[in-house]
Amino acid sequence: MAGGSRAVAAAVAAFALVVTSAGTVPESRAQAYSPGSAGVGDPYFPKSGNGGYDVAHYEIDLRYRARSRRGVASTEIAATATQGLSRFDLDFRGPEITGLTVDGRPAEFVRSGQELIVTPPAPIDDGDEFVIEVSYDGRLKRLRDPDGSLEGWIPTRDGAFVVGEPRGSPTWFPCNDHPTDKATYGFRLTVRKGRKALANGVLVERVRQPKWTTFVWREDEPMATYLATATNGRFDLDRSPIAGIPSVVAVDPREARRSRRPLRKMGRMLTLFGERFGEYPFASTGAIVDHAPFVGYALETQSRPVYDRAPDEATVAHELAHQWYGDAVTPKRWSDIWLNEGFATWSELLWEQHAGGRSLERSFRDLYEVPARNRRYWNPPPGNPGGPKNLFDLTIYLRGAMTLEALRLEIGDAAFYSILRKWFSQHEYGNATTPELIALVESESGRELGEFFDVWLYERGKPKRW
Repeated sequence: MAGGSRAVAAAVAAFALVVTSAGTVPESRAQAYSPGSAGVGDPYFPKSGNGGYDVAHYEIDLRYRARSRRGVASTEIAATATQGLSRFDLDFRGPEITGLTVDGRPAEFVRSGQELIVTPPAPIDDGDEFVIEVSYDGRLKRLRDPDGSLEGWIPTRDGAFVVGEPRGSPTWFPCNDHPTDKATYGFRLTVRKGRKALANGVLVERVRQPKWTTFVWREDEPMATYLATATNGRFDLDRSPIAGIPSVVAVDPREARRSRRPLRKMGRMLTLFGERFGEYPFASTGAIVDHAPFVGYALETQSRPVYDRAPDEATVAHELAHQWYGDAVTPKRWSDIWLNEGFATWSELLWEQHAGGRSLERSFRDLYEVPARNRRYWNPPPGNPGGPKNLFDLTIYLRGAMTLEALRLEIGDAAFYSILRKWFSQHEYGNATTPELIALVESESGRELGEFFDVWLYERGKPKRW
């Protein structure tokens, strides 16, 4: 309530300043100021993201001491107001804030849970660009997901395994943490000599000092916050191009032998997916293979997936397919996560067929043979996970993949592969929803498929008619 009173006072003062001697307000300067919302209304994570502005770019400068698990950092955020702002929120779960400015001037702030509530020194006009800089210092910590898994800044013996899906990125940088606000990124990551720091995009520079090394990365294609990484530790780097694409592959020496064979397949996978889905969407590719088996999963961090251990071939195919479906084309809401995981799992099956293994149809039959009484295999339906605890249930992956393969069998290869390419090209670097996919499928196939999608995506239990 106190913050609201300050906002009203600031708005009144700003209004008074632009009154002319004739007692009128120039139309271009007449503004109504109000707080940006503390969340974008995602049904699964209501407090994730924030309203009132759109982020264009993040510039993150972070020095990490692995032994103490402390980071000294500053994050600069370039944004544009989408309303007149008396104050706004950022998502931040990180350590103590040592300074915060808006357009170079100190700003008031308070913290409440994940919300960092900022009152700028003067209200911000609708459409104005502004820059926030947040400095912070302290221990960087991990976060536990609703399903019990770890994410965020996960310390390891020699560094950190850094993953953000669905809400871990605010553990290490303040942000507008929802997939619908994509931005470009710059990273300046400093670690002790002998260690490496990996991020998204292109490695621009490596600055060596007597005790420290700074790695400068740039990601110039739009990226959702959950896809950012700053994984660091002891790695061997290979900067050889893959399938003609600039690449950085970083492998923990403890995982090198087991990683060698699956990572060698990356070029063929990228070529196959490029032919089927469209041109690879980013300026760089690669992999980060850490030694963090207690994490229990890999993640499709943009341009450079991160693996908690040496991956198998199917996992590499899965994470590379996500570069198209999940990274370049990202769901507008978390409940549509099957658009990521179903597509990437189906792509595993496509790779298996291409590499001489089971056909797509044989894989579908094998998956479909699981009895209906195995309810955990078939539920929840992929189009309606039922809440954040179920977001990454097995059925989202497998039944999501079966939905796509059943669709291919239903409408034929020509229409199906045309849909895959158009889905990517129409939404590249943006966001999309399941209804938009259904509309595209019906347009491309010339058929009404409402019942098909109801059965496969929304009805509980094993699909038996479609």
